[in-house]
Amino acid sequence: MSLIVGIEYCKLDSNGRFKLPIAIKKQLEGEDCRFVFRSSIYADCLELWTYASFEAEIAHLQKELNPYSIEDRKMLRVLSAGNIVEMDTNDRLVIPNEQRERIKASKELVLQSTGKFMEIWDRDTYSRIFSEAADYAIKVDERLGRIKNEPGV
Repeated sequence: MSLIVGIEYCKLDSNGRFKLPIAIKKQLEGEDCRFVFRSSIYADCLELWTYASFEAEIAHLQKELNPYSIEDRKMLRVLSAGNIVEMDTNDRLVIPNEQRERIKASKELVLQSTGKFMEIWDRDTYSRIFSEAADYAIKVDERLGRIKNEPGV
């Protein structure tokens, strides 16, 4: 799967459907119409993966985690929990009820790309989190400012 880039705003209808924005859909040309919704373990949002990317992620986890370790099995259980959905003929995706309730989805959503997948946020939650966020310039400098770039990078 290719890199997904962008922040898009969507409307959620009364049936829990939203239309995949054209800018995102164009980036996914050639992909099949199956997606996976997974609840984020880091924030009150959902992750939207293409099926192919989610399949690769699970294969990677299965390779890295020991199926005979209790902790690794718990990790795999949590990280592989997702719901497969297919895009309908109107380019809409239905967010499963339990996941919609988990993020307290109202009528407006934000799709925020993370590269491999998209985070789906309730718009109010997204706005609040990013308006309350600490100064990321300082954090980026602390974390990445001292990394020596490779020649030609």
